Amino acid sequence: MRIILVLGTCLFAVCTADLFTSIADMQNLLETERNIPKILDKYIHEEEQRLEQLKKLSDEYAKKNEKSIETGLKDITNPVNAFLLIKKKIFDWKEIETKMNSNKAGGIVSSITDDNYGVRYPTADDLSGAAIGLLRLQDTYRLDTKDLADGKIYQDQGNYTFSAKDCFEIARAAYNEHDFYHTVMWMEEAKRRVGDEPEPTADMEDINEYLAFALYKQGNLKHALKLTEELFKINPSHPRAKGNVKWYEDLLEQEGVRRSEMRKNLPAIQNRRPDSVLGNSERTMYEALCRGEVPVSQKDISRLYCYYKRDRPFLIYAPIKVEIKRFNPLAVLFKEVISDSEIEAIQELAKPKLARATVHDSATGKLVTATYRISKSAWLKAWEHEVVERVNQRIDLMTNLEMETAEELQIANYGIGGHYDPHFDHAKKEESKSFESLGTGNRIATVLFYMSQPSHGGGTVFTEVKSTVLPTKNDALFWYNLYKQGDGNSDTRHAACPVLVGIKWVSNKWIHEKGNEFRRPCGLKSTDYERFVGDLGVGPEPRDAPNVSPNLGKNVWETV
Repeated sequence: MRIILVLGTCLFAVCTADLFTSIADMQNLLETERNIPKILDKYIHEEEQRLEQLKKLSDEYAKKNEKSIETGLKDITNPVNAFLLIKKKIFDWKEIETKMNSNKAGGIVSSITDDNYGVRYPTADDLSGAAIGLLRLQDTYRLDTKDLADGKIYQDQGNYTFSAKDCFEIARAAYNEHDFYHTVMWMEEAKRRVGDEPEPTADMEDINEYLAFALYKQGNLKHALKLTEELFKINPSHPRAKGNVKWYEDLLEQEGVRRSEMRKNLPAIQNRRPDSVLGNSERTMYEALCRGEVPVSQKDISRLYCYYKRDRPFLIYAPIKVEIKRFNPLAVLFKEVISDSEIEAIQELAKPKLARATVHDSATGKLVTATYRISKSAWLKAWEHEVVERVNQRIDLMTNLEMETAEELQIANYGIGGHYDPHFDHAKKEESKSFESLGTGNRIATVLFYMSQPSHGGGTVFTEVKSTVLPTKNDALFWYNLYKQGDGNSDTRHAACPVLVGIKWVSNKWIHEKGNEFRRPCGLKSTDYERFVGDLGVGPEPRDAPNVSPNLGKNVWETV
């Protein structure tokens, strides 16, 4: 097979930049704009000083030159004087060259990321990551290419629209990922916009070449041939167009198409999502749940209820509001359990520590980055701030589970198209090394605090039980990852939907088995499960009676 596209060095080279993975980092770009005048003013001031020094040097040489002209011929005819003159001029010129080259721009540019300015500029990899994130949003929420390029998301109209070049760059990012499905959509949009621009921002030759190859890869040979012939008409000297025309003709001929029919009866363009996506039932369910398209049984909804959690002495006078979201496996939403001031304090503690989020490698047990988790995270220890310690104590009251063996509080901020594909929080039986280094057993439960509320998207979905929980600020979602006898519950497979519009901050606490032997004892049967948080298998449900411990004193019962 001939290579028909040799399009130069790829713009989106792989590197370690990850600005696009966190909106918090991108907010710093806005701060960068404020620092630009200060940077430029400093550079201008230093340049003025350097030019003043060069002017003085010029005046000195002007005076020297008057004397050199008078004695110059005599000097250079004497070999000793000539040698000394050459030596002097070498060092003189080095001084001039040094002063002329002592432009401070390079030094300023390289130092603007220090503490004085705090500037972080995006890289080509950030641009590529942002483009791929945009395509993920388009697929998940079924957004029209033209609407998206016009800055329109559902009924929300943004402040900016894409130029033909912007669409071209998004298409090229998809092309570099061998994603020809999106390449076709965005190259076609770039082509439409080039025709509407007074001064085209993208090159029609490049668009046609990329689009032709993408159409070919999507099974549209006749359209690929037509576009390549258009390219040849635009530029007969194009280095690849003529050869590519013949290559497409040969391919059509191999398919049994006669040459006289190669340019006739062009069928509608076919542009299917890859079979690897279409054939993935979990991916289909995940995206449908993110869009809110999966209906929930009214019978199931009618069984849900809210109650006050008052099964600990402190909670008698300061109960926690609980909303049951789902039974078997149990999932509840603790309402208003973290304040705005606490959220702000935790965010400020986390921002300097934010780094690309990681996952446990089941083979090695080590933390690694993964393309199926796009966000930045930070870990906060209890001793770092009283707010962190207070939140940990509150989780104990919320869940009735041990905090001493739980992991540190993890803070996460999602970027453009930030998401976390379907996964388990607990380790499966064959993943014996996942939490080996911790020595605290498996993850028995998860607490997920919603510290912001995106306008669109960002929900938590459970793909096996087909349920969705949308983020509500100040609340915390809680579920058990393990059955009471210790095996992992496959129905807890869940995912974080990409954030479409808005900012998503969450913090989570992974609670482990060790220390919870009596706080969450094994059930009598393998199928036993909690009816409510802290259910020990005795007593009525909170819908039928106050959720208090039977061991409380008479005066407390009277208070209730």
